[in-house]
Amino acid sequence: MTTSTDVAVIGAGAAGMMAAATAGQRGRRVVLIDHYKDLGEKIRISGGGRCNFTNIHATHKDFLSRNPDFCRSALARYTPRHFVALVDQYRIAHHEKTLGQLFCDESAKQIIAMLKAECDEGRVTWMRPCGVSAVAKTASGYRIDTEQGAIECASVIVATGGLTVPKIGATPFAYKLAEQFGLAIVPPKPALVPLAMDDKWLARYGELSGASLEVEITCGGGKFREAMLFTHRGLSGPAVLQASSYWQMQEARDPLHVNLLPGTDAAAFLAENRRSPATLGALIAERWPARFIQAWCEEHEATRPIVQLAERKVEELARALNDWKLQPTGTLGYNKAEVTLGGVDTRGLSSKTMEAREVPGLYFIGEAVDVTGHLGGFNFQWAWASGRAAGEAA
Repeated sequence: MTTSTDVAVIGAGAAGMMAAATAGQRGRRVVLIDHYKDLGEKIRISGGGRCNFTNIHATHKDFLSRNPDFCRSALARYTPRHFVALVDQYRIAHHEKTLGQLFCDESAKQIIAMLKAECDEGRVTWMRPCGVSAVAKTASGYRIDTEQGAIECASVIVATGGLTVPKIGATPFAYKLAEQFGLAIVPPKPALVPLAMDDKWLARYGELSGASLEVEITCGGGKFREAMLFTHRGLSGPAVLQASSYWQMQEARDPLHVNLLPGTDAAAFLAENRRSPATLGALIAERWPARFIQAWCEEHEATRPIVQLAERKVEELARALNDWKLQPTGTLGYNKAEVTLGGVDTRGLSSKTMEAREVPGLYFIGEAVDVTGHLGGFNFQWAWASGRAAGEAA
């Protein structure tokens, strides 16, 4: 059995549903295909089950790509304000948590239901769960072979995401299809992901699992002032997750530069307390967890009162406090990553429509492409914006 339609969208996640709804509401006949049994599962588990669906401050500057200006057009044409208006239209209560991050008051399932309703308004035909075995170019468009029969269509929008969280259906489908049609791939890597540390480091700090403190981490041009969390395998927390994307982009893998006293000049701070009978740990007791104070001060031989330390030692401590260099051994992989860094090389796509420049009618959107946002709703905003752009064009 062969179905004829205008647009086939492969992947019913955030970007795919947005693209399908947009095209359908333009009057296009749309088929939306997904191989996974549960609709919008990555949306459902996001934000602790409340979906950090956008960030009100999102601009193109909040994204990493080998082609950094690519995302500018789509993000400018479909902004956080547009998506918030849609959320408000469905009367989904939401709140700003921190730094412009918007969450549902109740459940991420409300966003999934909203997107499904938008697709239904566009009379989108659902095919799920339904695997795709092949996509081929034809004289009039494309033929897609699926578990439920063949589909002939004028346009194909690929929204199958990256490699994060394979247990809920992530596959390299988009990359393989892009390569089939001659598009380049920026090698994918886990991003927004906890970092692993070596055994020597873990012997001292691994037992601090669960402890956190505010830091400022600089890595590869990114700088983030948020919490850093110790784990039994290394480091996590917002600041580390943010920095991990930049660390992954580096070929040389330079260390993380961790400012343990953000907003404080450590040299001036120690100079002011040079005659103090207190230890360094006592002076910063309100800023660091007690367990970390003990471990860090022991490592840096800073357990004696400040007044008893040699001048060279005080200078050394000042440098380490504002620039504690940490060299991760790797990441905790796709199972723990929020998103995928890399993907379909955007230099082969139109920044206005997401269409492949050399393959008319073939579109790639969302996490499948080499556009990776910061932590805090930015990647969802890219899903909405890129999905909207492709849906308006296909």
